Amino acid sequence: MSEASATAAPQAGPGTLERLPRTTVFAYGLPGIGAGYMYLLIGLYVMKFSTDVLLISPLVMGLIFSASRIWDAVSDPLVGYLSDRTRSRFGRRRTWMAASVVPIAGVFLMIFAPPTGLEGTGLVIWMAVAIIGWYSVMTAFFVPHLSLGAELSTNYHERSRLFGYRHGFYTAGSILCLVTMQLLIGAEAEGPAAARERALELSLPAAVLMGAMILFAVVRLRERPEFQGRVTDNPLRAFADVWRNEHARLLIIVTLIENIGSAAIGVLTLYVAQYVVGAPAMAPLVILAYMIPSATSVPLWLPLSRRLGKVRLWMFSMLLTGFSFGGMFALAFIDPDYRLPLMFILAVFAGLAAGCGGTIGPSVQGDVIDYDEHRTGERKEGSYFAAWNFVYKSAFGIMLALTGFVLDLSGFVPNQEQTMTTQVWMVGLYGMFPLICYTIGAALFSRFKLDEAAYREIRKGLDGG
Repeated sequence: MSEASATAAPQAGPGTLERLPRTTVFAYGLPGIGAGYMYLLIGLYVMKFSTDVLLISPLVMGLIFSASRIWDAVSDPLVGYLSDRTRSRFGRRRTWMAASVVPIAGVFLMIFAPPTGLEGTGLVIWMAVAIIGWYSVMTAFFVPHLSLGAELSTNYHERSRLFGYRHGFYTAGSILCLVTMQLLIGAEAEGPAAARERALELSLPAAVLMGAMILFAVVRLRERPEFQGRVTDNPLRAFADVWRNEHARLLIIVTLIENIGSAAIGVLTLYVAQYVVGAPAMAPLVILAYMIPSATSVPLWLPLSRRLGKVRLWMFSMLLTGFSFGGMFALAFIDPDYRLPLMFILAVFAGLAAGCGGTIGPSVQGDVIDYDEHRTGERKEGSYFAAWNFVYKSAFGIMLALTGFVLDLSGFVPNQEQTMTTQVWMVGLYGMFPLICYTIGAALFSRFKLDEAAYREIRKGLDGG
């Protein structure tokens, strides 16, 4: 097959294409397994691995992770804009994805396999380079990959199917990560040397498989050559266009509010399981109770989005998420025997909502990008997804700082039974705070006007219909 045919778009018009081939949906979603696995493992376990196995100060590791977030403020927009500007016979997005394969594998192995003789300042520098480098190269894959999803189909509902299955693959990778975490924690009981050995044994095949999945996607997917070269030469104007897009501006505000709330959930799950529920060993199972319905509910949301509309359904998922975690506030006040069952039940409902949001959210974002094309004549998916990705990461950073401040203010003492005041603060952040954030987000999102009817008018203009 010639390279020209390899990058050609489907022959049907972009607004009328009814269904992508299963092979395309599979190839696009497959790298999500590796991304979900790696992101969760580094987000949940690397801090513990660094402090308990490598014996690096928690303060130092916190500074390293904070530095990676500061660098994200530069790397996310930079990658988004540069991928929009890329001109290559291999395509704008696949070029970046292919180039990320070896760096992703290399820095992932650096994190989990530092030289055994390295210690002190040398080890700190090694981990700083590895962690900041990993977030950088994952941005080089992640933003172009998301952007490619918005290009593969401009059909209003087919986008939901594409991003829905990507969400399912991503969550499946996160579930595999929980198994790896249990193996690594078990190895820690045998000593640092055993933990290091186990980390290398598990990270090496993960790095190789992630690279293989990205390359499979690069080979199998096709890009639209007519989208190349359709972006401003001025990066500041590109991001100004994102903010001037009223639909995108509303989504940025809603995304920030939502993710500040959801970041509290990620940060505090282990704390609530240990210090409020009294069952720290059950925390991975609670997370699993959240992830399984998140992945398996995707086929449920696709027909519902056609019947109810993507905008209404996404608003429903926001409210369901808020009320699911809002119920967690009761954990500090009910009989201890009922706390763990309640946590499991609410985690299932929150997982269902996450499946809906992961399916519908990026699909709506793709519609907003087409609206930008209608306004400006440009195709800058990378700039848009970089903006949303940056907002997500910023929300997580804000919440990390807020959580530390609140725990300290409430009188939290590590590895001790907590006072009722401290427990109330914990479940307040874990339950009531997300409820408030998601309720506000849903109320703001009710103003979103780019529904299916409005989108059809946009496509008529773009397709010359």
